Amino acid sequence: MSIEKELDKRSGSVCELCGATEGLSAYEIPSSPVSGADAAVFVCNTCKKQIEDASVVDANHWRCLNDSMWSTVPAVQVLAWRMLNRLKAEGWPQDLLDMLYLEEDVLEWAKAAGDGDEDEDAVIHKDSNGAVLQTGDTVVLIKDLNVKGGGFTAKRGTAVRNIGLVHDNAEQIEGRVNGQQIVILTQYVKKNN
Repeated sequence: MSIEKELDKRSGSVCELCGATEGLSAYEIPSSPVSGADAAVFVCNTCKKQIEDASVVDANHWRCLNDSMWSTVPAVQVLAWRMLNRLKAEGWPQDLLDMLYLEEDVLEWAKAAGDGDEDEDAVIHKDSNGAVLQTGDTVVLIKDLNVKGGGFTAKRGTAVRNIGLVHDNAEQIEGRVNGQQIVILTQYVKKNN
């Protein structure tokens, strides 16, 4: 029996991560200590594309892991753990990770690809409420700010879209206000959800 047929049978012809029934194929998990169907999951095109390309990840799509992380299949558990780790800055994935229990050998497999490794030196940008900011987020000013050298005041309530992070300073972000690129202190913004 081919791996694809084994996975189809194991999954009941649905994506083992989100439950979709269209465009299913085998996805072999990188850094696997096992081989064959035990090292793969049956996934839809949407899940596969987002697993392979972090730039197209839609965090809301992965809310499906709330169910699939409880799978008894180690390969599904590993992939769920890895995706939750990639998304943990969103907040809700961290809650799921806190609930997820993996056997030692399965956890070792999950960590083998480097997901979940904490970088102690990483600069984490947080808004005035403590929400983690990411490049591309939209924030709202919570105070009128005089823009030095710009000759204007950025008004409270102004939305700053598609922000950039100042990589060596956790207290600064960059954004465009009144057509001008400015540096803004994170203590004066709140993330717009």
